[in-house]
Amino acid sequence: MWMSKLARCALPSLQRSTSAMACQALRACCRPGPAATPVPFRMTAMQIRGHQTLGSASLSLARHSVRHVRALDEERLMEVEWGDGDHSLYPFTWLRDNCQCPLCTLQSARARLLLLSDLNVHTGVDAVEITNDNKVSLVWPDQHISVFDAEWLKKRCFSPTARQAMQEELFLNERYYFDSKLRIPTADYQEVLHDDKAALAWLLALRRVGIVYLKGAPAEQGQVARLAERIGYLRLTFYGHTWQVQDKPMANNVAYTSGKLSLHTDYPALHFAPGVQFLHCINQAVKGGESEVVDGFHMAEQLQREDPEAFRTLTSLHIDFTDTGTDYCDFMLQSKKRIIDVDSEGRVVRINYNNATRESVLDLPLHQVQRFYQALKAYVDIMNRPENVVTYVMEPGDIVTFDNWRLLHGRRSYVSRPDRLRHLEGAYLDWDEVMSRLRILRRTVHGDM
Repeated sequence: MWMSKLARCALPSLQRSTSAMACQALRACCRPGPAATPVPFRMTAMQIRGHQTLGSASLSLARHSVRHVRALDEERLMEVEWGDGDHSLYPFTWLRDNCQCPLCTLQSARARLLLLSDLNVHTGVDAVEITNDNKVSLVWPDQHISVFDAEWLKKRCFSPTARQAMQEELFLNERYYFDSKLRIPTADYQEVLHDDKAALAWLLALRRVGIVYLKGAPAEQGQVARLAERIGYLRLTFYGHTWQVQDKPMANNVAYTSGKLSLHTDYPALHFAPGVQFLHCINQAVKGGESEVVDGFHMAEQLQREDPEAFRTLTSLHIDFTDTGTDYCDFMLQSKKRIIDVDSEGRVVRINYNNATRESVLDLPLHQVQRFYQALKAYVDIMNRPENVVTYVMEPGDIVTFDNWRLLHGRRSYVSRPDRLRHLEGAYLDWDEVMSRLRILRRTVHGDM
């Protein structure tokens, strides 16, 4: 059952005890390099229950014991030798900055009390030892004492492997790239609302795959708000807390027409675009209106492989976006975005592209204009290849949830009747709220990690 494997693979803190088959699935599905062939799966109730069993069974986490500890005064480092023979190094300054005593840390908020102005960044240590309960104790030159739990230290080891593992546990950065063969993971709306394990599986798949379908919601307004309450709160924008995708006279957005919507991300005209989008089908069109989605990260990887110069162009040039109108209130937005955002290591982290709101003002030197158009056309052409586009039809009661920083979505043109008008209700959230709820659900379901 692929949901079981995906859910186990999606929990980096559980990878230590996953089976060889699950780890193989992780390598196939979630590696950050070239995309693997997508493996179809559905998050059925039975598979969610299977995930619960597998998830709880995989929590036999080994405790780390400290065998030896010493201060390396010249390097101003503390060296820990662990029971398994591994070694970790910790800077004195970092240890003093992160003292866990009540004078230095407010434990109820997990917040630092020690002021940076009071921190001696050149501090030494007077003594370091292992306590009877296998913790590490340091005595500082001013005789202040810091005591650190072995597990706490081990997770914060400065080795590249440990740092990568910690970042993966905190942010779930690995992605499962997909193309047109993807069967969108699907869960039950009511189970997600009322069962923590189902909600966790939903958010893990949303983070890893980028899109999850929820079925069984009432075909009436208000359901995206209920779903958002499961996470935290809605993102208010100039279109309101929620918004109604319907044919509207004098439409203030191309989505409020019956024409085709090209593949796009929502709201690049905002400097901080919403991270997650919900769309709930209340009524479907008489004809047409099929939804389309592509994996923007996967498409960017293909562009980099096929046309490196185009990739460099779209990751370096800032393009203007605009949005003007009246809805929740009147608005006149302007922003400058790279079409493809990458981090300091060159990994794609966000797509910013909406052809409808791309500004006619193009703040580029004359010699870069044609290069920009050629690069953008190359990227859009890759997106529109049939082998890359996932097409699906929403029925009343369906809710699609997806990553607006990663996926580009579109819609085919449609025909409605007065007695059967196409009607979707939409809402936004930010990834900060979604990841916060995911971490809380993971702690609730699997224990503090």
